[in-house]
Amino acid sequence: MAELLASFLSNLNYWTIFVLMTIESSFIPLPSEVVVPPAAYLAAQGNLDGFGVILSSVSGSLVGALINYALAYWLGRPIMYAFANSKVGKMLLLSEEKLKRAEVYFDRRGAISTFVGRLIPGIRQLISLPAGLARMNLIPFILYTILGAGLWCCVLFWLGWWAAGLPGIDTTEKLVSLVEHYSHIIGLSILALVVAYICYKLLKRIMQKPENTK
Repeated sequence: MAELLASFLSNLNYWTIFVLMTIESSFIPLPSEVVVPPAAYLAAQGNLDGFGVILSSVSGSLVGALINYALAYWLGRPIMYAFANSKVGKMLLLSEEKLKRAEVYFDRRGAISTFVGRLIPGIRQLISLPAGLARMNLIPFILYTILGAGLWCCVLFWLGWWAAGLPGIDTTEKLVSLVEHYSHIIGLSILALVVAYICYKLLKRIMQKPENTK
């Protein structure tokens, strides 16, 4: 696998970018920072077209997300319901009713969850699974996956293009290391904003409860 990845990275083109981003967006761990920024570096040197890099990156991200969605849709749901109805599931306070409520919640909030999830480290590759489990409508799933993945790929492309003009960035390893540093800062900042928003909504709901009970 390592040799195959090295071969792909040493021969980056629109097809290999698409394949690698498909892998990155599926359940196989592969950071997008090792794919898009090096491609942006090549685009900055005139060896690739920037629009082609982003298009192939987003297309690969969508296909990988659809793979996860399909797996959760067709295989994950029966397994999860079987587990919830098992003795172990009941010991963990799971139930079929709770799973159904979770599916209803994701169906209502699935769009924003899918979009924001594509921007958060460690969640990008997994956000398609609850969408599949909840059987989220496919068209909104595709739309918000494209929007989220597109925004993230544009961020990585810009970082790669920017790093290409810095002195001392003359190898893929240096480029990826620099991009990973800044992309993690961006991703964690987005996560912090999401957590802050959730805390705000929870606090607001708690403060309103006494008023509703009078």
